[in-house]
Amino acid sequence: MNLISSEIPGLVWAYRFLPGENRCLPIAADAPIDSLQDGKGWVWLHLALSDARTPALIERIGNLPPAAIATLTSHDTQAAITATEDAVHGTLVDFERTFDAVTKTIGWLHFAVSDRIIITTRLHPLRSIDRVKAAIEKNAKCTRPIDLFEMLVIEFQRTLITLVLELTEELNVIEDRVYGEAGHRKQPGLAPLRRTAVRLHRHLRTILALLRRAGASDEDEVPPGFIDAAERLSDRLEAVDRDVFALQERARLLHEEIDSKISSETNRHLYILSLMTAFLLPPTLVTGFFGMNTGALPFSGGSGTLYAGLMIAASMVLAWLILRRIGIL
Repeated sequence: MNLISSEIPGLVWAYRFLPGENRCLPIAADAPIDSLQDGKGWVWLHLALSDARTPALIERIGNLPPAAIATLTSHDTQAAITATEDAVHGTLVDFERTFDAVTKTIGWLHFAVSDRIIITTRLHPLRSIDRVKAAIEKNAKCTRPIDLFEMLVIEFQRTLITLVLELTEELNVIEDRVYGEAGHRKQPGLAPLRRTAVRLHRHLRTILALLRRAGASDEDEVPPGFIDAAERLSDRLEAVDRDVFALQERARLLHEEIDSKISSETNRHLYILSLMTAFLLPPTLVTGFFGMNTGALPFSGGSGTLYAGLMIAASMVLAWLILRRIGIL
């Protein structure tokens, strides 16, 4: 990220795509801002919202509508896609990454696409967009900014497939523990797994609904090529959403199984406690009777303790017989 240049503050990277060529030219961090608007082809500009100067830069370039500028500079955490005659803008879900590892933390990518420029902004580094950058450096097969937008969503879909496979492996391990000998008392990985699956399903359903609604617009109401891209992306995301929903259902059923096992174990403990109470109640009555501080008690002679012990044992046997007769034991 460029934190020194006063021309393009907050710049993460920028590329110029030339017409008729399968390559893109990187734009230097110290290049003048006019170089973004002049020249052939179109430009992809990726900016970091952590730089406070980024909103002012976005207002100077791109000739974007005010709604698109507001989207690029916002910190919204809800998926959104809005298509107008001149531009497509919104917020997409992605996954954050650190310098040396990828995470399962959900991040947000803000974008705006016009016929001459595509601008993306983010607060934290994201996993999918880095893969898009690596792909276009090898082969810049995007002829229009809307093609790059489609590539962004496709890379998110591929990242999501990888994450679903990882979550499935984790769920398999938890299932083996629950149904095996390891028990079910402690399953710390199930709650975050369910939370991730629920959030992904919710955001995916939102993106799918927005893509279908935008794809249902007339061709003169959206930028060229957007309707076809929306239909292709809807088919891709629909397949992934089914996998996420299936994972969510598996996690829910496993959680119910754990609750059922815990409930059964609790009932068994209460059952044992009730039996202990039933066995000890008659001896308690016997000891309470012989422990009364009154005169002329039975067996108060020298053999009273022996007789009291025999009565305690007999009362326990009687309680056992009664419980067995009525079917509790």
